[in-house]
Amino acid sequence: MSPMPNSVLEAGKRSFSGKLDPTTIRQEDFFSDQEKLKREFAGMCNISDYLNVSIIPSVSYGMATVAKNIRGNKGGRIIIASEQFPSNVYPWQDLARLQDLEMVIVSPPDQTNERGKQWNENILNAIDERTVMVAIGNVHWADGTKFDLMRIRKATREAGALLIIDGTQSVGALPFDVGQIDPDALICAGYKWLMGPYSLGLAYYGEYFRDGQPLEHNWINRYNSENFRNLVNYEERFQPGMTRYDMGEKSNFILVPMLLTALRLLNEITPAAIQEYCTQISTDALDRLTKAGWWVEDPRYRASHLFGLRPPAGMEITDASDRLIQNNIYVSLRGSVIRVSPNIYNDRDELNRMADILIG
Repeated sequence: MSPMPNSVLEAGKRSFSGKLDPTTIRQEDFFSDQEKLKREFAGMCNISDYLNVSIIPSVSYGMATVAKNIRGNKGGRIIIASEQFPSNVYPWQDLARLQDLEMVIVSPPDQTNERGKQWNENILNAIDERTVMVAIGNVHWADGTKFDLMRIRKATREAGALLIIDGTQSVGALPFDVGQIDPDALICAGYKWLMGPYSLGLAYYGEYFRDGQPLEHNWINRYNSENFRNLVNYEERFQPGMTRYDMGEKSNFILVPMLLTALRLLNEITPAAIQEYCTQISTDALDRLTKAGWWVEDPRYRASHLFGLRPPAGMEITDASDRLIQNNIYVSLRGSVIRVSPNIYNDRDELNRMADILIG
């Protein structure tokens, strides 16, 4: 969870105070910031039409929308990477049970040399004519392994399969180009690398979902919902694009301005600059840790804003993590790795101090 930029906090304060007098909330306010938010996300991810962006409360909501619209695939296979975040696993387990599909979980190799490269090869080798969908992150949430989405997209297209991306662990700190990768869906929580508040996120849905069914039926996603007087005349049609998948109460007058402010800040800085900065501040520390026997993935196969450290033989990972916490350095334990997540609020000295403590 990222710390909140001061500008995002101030946007929240202004928005919160608006509810003191609800007469200040105008009819157009139910729509205006939501459109701006979608436009900012579309600009960040090179989405050609902002109307293909939906406002969601969580990754699980976005993935459940995908699962509800998967059709006619009895006997097919869903491919995921080993130890993905649960919100990108549970929906597919349920879908597999309901539609008699096979879950294929692709694990990384045991070797440490070019582990990321071989993991990608394992995923590509698992894709065949039986594949219904590959559901994966841009980077692995535990150790930052980068998945070769361009090659995976090519393989899924040849197999007639969908590509569903959980971008929560990367979008905002690592460039993501929807126009180039062409996923069928990109789902992002807003509280991590998008530096926004909790309980609000964004999703892109591609052409496969054009006429699908939303999880919920709320008034604001229906055609002509801007005309409040006409809401008593119920409308079968939806608003254009992927608006049908917007969450209920998407006009959230507190959280939406906060996430909008965060995205504007990130688009000004750019994810590419953030990724380059994270590389610069972490290289020295990671070189020292590697020489001291710690394992980290080869830079060619991992991100710089999120990476995993595995301790040398004989060292307990929890002991290493405890030493960091005692020195006010906060990381996460994910499986067998210490996950480190630097960003622009960190500097080279902090990464080197982390290395000093871990090396001992």
